[in-house]
Amino acid sequence: MSKRLPARGTRFLLLLALGGAAAPGCGGDAGAGTAAGGRPTLLVSAAASLSEAIAGVTERYADEQDVRVRLNVAGSQMLAAQIIEGAPVDVFISADVLQMDRAAAAGRIDATRRVDLLSNQLVVVVPSDRAGTVAAPRDLASASVARIALGDPEAVPAGVYARRYLESEGLWDSLAPRIVPASSVRSALRAVEAGTVDAGIVYRTDAASSRSTEVAFAVPPEAGPAIVYPAAVVRGAPDPVRAARFLEHLQSGAARRRFEAAGFIALPRAAEGGS
Repeated sequence: MSKRLPARGTRFLLLLALGGAAAPGCGGDAGAGTAAGGRPTLLVSAAASLSEAIAGVTERYADEQDVRVRLNVAGSQMLAAQIIEGAPVDVFISADVLQMDRAAAAGRIDATRRVDLLSNQLVVVVPSDRAGTVAAPRDLASASVARIALGDPEAVPAGVYARRYLESEGLWDSLAPRIVPASSVRSALRAVEAGTVDAGIVYRTDAASSRSTEVAFAVPPEAGPAIVYPAAVVRGAPDPVRAARFLEHLQSGAARRRFEAAGFIALPRAAEGGS
C-alpha cells in the first residue's frame, strides 16, 4: 500500500516505510536536533498504525512552528528496540504501554513527560470477496477460516491485544495453529487485502484505510483489552525543549480533532503523568 507524503514535504520526511528496517537518522537529511535549512529538526518515532494520522498532525505543526519533523514509522517493538539501543529520538509514540515500559526500564523515557494519548478498537476483517464468511467470534473457528493474520502476538501491540481478546473468548488455543504472525498491524492488513489469509484482526483505524477488505465485526471496547497509545519525550533527546513542546501539541484540541477524524479515541488530559 503506497503512502503519499504531504505536499509541503520540505519540512516533513517519512524515514521508515511501514515495517521497514532503516535506522533512524538515515535519509540524507540533517540529523535529529540539528538545523536543516535554518530550521531545527525533531525526530518522532510513531507506531505503524498512526501513519496517516501522525503525518497530518506533524505537517501542520511543522508549518506553524517552522521546524522540520522527521517521522520514523514502524512497529512499536522495533521503535522501542531502536530507542533502547540509543537512537537519537525526540518523541516516542507507542501503540501499547508494554513497549513504552521497555524503553522506560532501559532509562530512555522521561517519566515526567509521558502521557496516555490515544485509544483504538479491534476489528475482524476479511477479504472483500469473502464478505459474510465471518460474523461473530466463533466463526473464526469454522473450517472455512484456515489462516488468520494478526501482528506477532508475542511482540506487536495489535497482535498482543488480539491474543488477549481471543483468550477472553476461549478461542486462542484452538486458533493458535491458524495464526499467521506479521511484523506490524499494517502487514497483517496487507495479508488480508492480498487474500493470502481468510481473516485478520487489526485496528479499526487500519481497516478504515483499506478498500479491499470488509469489517466482519468490531470488538466492543468493553469486551476487548484496554488499548492505550502512550507518548513520551525520550530521555537524552537531541532537543528536549522542542520535544516537550511537540508532546504538548499532540494533546492540543487541533491534534485531538485530527486523531479523532482518523478514527482514534483521544484520551483526556487527566491521564497525563504516566501510563
